[in-house]
Amino acid sequence: MKTKSSILTLFSLLLLLLLAPSSLAADPDLLQDLCVADLNSSVKVNGFACKANVTGDDFFFEGLASPGDTNNTMGSLVTAANVEKIPGLNTLGISMSRIDFAPGGLNPPHTHPRATEMVFVLYGTFDVGFITTANKLVSKTIKTGETFVFPRALVHFQKNTGGAPAALLSGFSSQLPGTQSIPATLFASSPTVPDHVLTRAFQIGTKEVEKIKSRLAPKNK
Repeated sequence: MKTKSSILTLFSLLLLLLLAPSSLAADPDLLQDLCVADLNSSVKVNGFACKANVTGDDFFFEGLASPGDTNNTMGSLVTAANVEKIPGLNTLGISMSRIDFAPGGLNPPHTHPRATEMVFVLYGTFDVGFITTANKLVSKTIKTGETFVFPRALVHFQKNTGGAPAALLSGFSSQLPGTQSIPATLFASSPTVPDHVLTRAFQIGTKEVEKIKSRLAPKNK
């Protein structure tokens, strides 16, 4: 009887450990009406410290109203509306972005380690998709007024397939979802990933690695 009780207890503990990550997967819940981020505070917490004096401007951002400048290598620009732009989002667990695309523009493969993303097509036509941990591509062509979901932390992309500018609105399940662009992460980190790691991983030569690094290196303004 004691053995059965011990096994049941052990099973219960294992079940709690398995369920805990999913229950803690989102941003922390509010413990008060609001907690507007004090972006200048020196206090380090998981999120941001609350500031004392709150105004309507803490919950306002006009940056998504106009198209962004897509005159760059990828032909796309992400304008984020997260807690760093809207302090009132602190502890609310949501944020947005606007992504503008030149004709043929690409938002290259990337991940959001802290959020699921849902996109809404403002205008244009896109090829979108994500890759599962089983290395399966899940993709779709979406157009104006349609939506698509990218599960949390999975590598995904968006490509404007039209001959005119296009735009998406993105919603995130985090106040600060974070973004890791796969090409930039691997070939433009600081310090840089060693060449011998990249040559072995991608089965290419050192010259090819250096060429990619030079193209993705941050441009000095």
